Amino acid sequence: MKIIVLGNQAKSVANFWSVLMRRMRGAGHEVICMVPAGDVATEGRLAALGAAPADAPGFPQAPALRIINYPLDRKGLNPLWDAATFASLCKTFLLEKPDLLFASTIKPVIYGCMAAKLTGVKHVYATITGLGYAFEADSRFKRCVNRLGVALYRQALRHVEGVFFQNRDDVAIFRESGILGPQARVLMARGTGVDTRRFAEAPLPPLPAGDTPPEQRRIVFLLVGRLLEAKGLREYAAAARLLKRKYPAAEFRLLGPAEQGLGSVSERLVRQWEGRNGIVYLGQAADVRPQVAEAHVLVLPSWREGTPTAIMEGMSMGRPAVVTDVPGCREVVTEGVNGKLCALRDAESLAAAMEHFILQPQDIAVMGQAGRRLACEEFDATVVARRILSDMRVAQPSAQLDESER
Repeated sequence: MKIIVLGNQAKSVANFWSVLMRRMRGAGHEVICMVPAGDVATEGRLAALGAAPADAPGFPQAPALRIINYPLDRKGLNPLWDAATFASLCKTFLLEKPDLLFASTIKPVIYGCMAAKLTGVKHVYATITGLGYAFEADSRFKRCVNRLGVALYRQALRHVEGVFFQNRDDVAIFRESGILGPQARVLMARGTGVDTRRFAEAPLPPLPAGDTPPEQRRIVFLLVGRLLEAKGLREYAAAARLLKRKYPAAEFRLLGPAEQGLGSVSERLVRQWEGRNGIVYLGQAADVRPQVAEAHVLVLPSWREGTPTAIMEGMSMGRPAVVTDVPGCREVVTEGVNGKLCALRDAESLAAAMEHFILQPQDIAVMGQAGRRLACEEFDATVVARRILSDMRVAQPSAQLDESER
């Protein structure tokens, strides 16, 4: 079987879907990864995904994974760019004649599913990894973008074979918006999963002794995320400013790539936060594990998530988390078990949740261990990939997706 995995950038596909593609390859399928050009190093990593998984001995080897580039403006609203994206996808699908399309993120789902329908791709699956900017709808402009997004999603998902969601709240919104019909095949996935072997448990940095005055306790907080408003960056900066006044030894780090366009936070503003809010901006990293290992607590005051991969990676490494009590985030963090929940867009609530770990540093190790167990038991990428392939009926080399199996 020939499978196209369609994503919006090489780095995110490599981070989120590598295990899934390895299992596809191990099951004997030919895999084509379609991503925009511009990241040769990551494309090399993707092309190397040729070995069968360790738990799949004897599966035949398919042809090497191939990379095909296509034009995509991830965040822009220029219809000419989007038309070029759609035309390029149609051309590639007609040339390659894939048996199955697996598309994730907003524009690849919309234009990929439309192109697949037009070109006769037999089996089409979409993954909703988050609702994104269009569903924030807190201004007139965003409401207009929302109406456009709903119309495009409705058209794109009308005839797909299945739609994967990462939390039930997103399913409800898609149904209420009329995107999903009553007969739509809705599938649930535990996010993209986390490679618990790669993100192995790491020793905690030294914890302050119980008799250390709170203002002298060096607790390192880390937010890993793109520079987007919706990741709660402004709330994190405000909370850091509140806490830094009371606990000058605490550290507040930020790791993530710059973004352009709608909903982005400028790097210039982040640099200003370094001076007045106590934020330390680490830039971006190809491998986040060293920075996570140096932190005590992961923080993500996101406005909404599909399922937060950065938090699952931190959990896998034995770190507790502070997240907002919103869809996606509350699916992975349970209050008082493996982290703390805070109110949406509320810097004071966020600061109070973070303060807990300064005042009760013994909870860092306890909640970190609970997070590691949860990551291994429920969010392991191998388990998630196996379930996704089973739902798409491509788990075995002999899988044939014809009408007799439905």
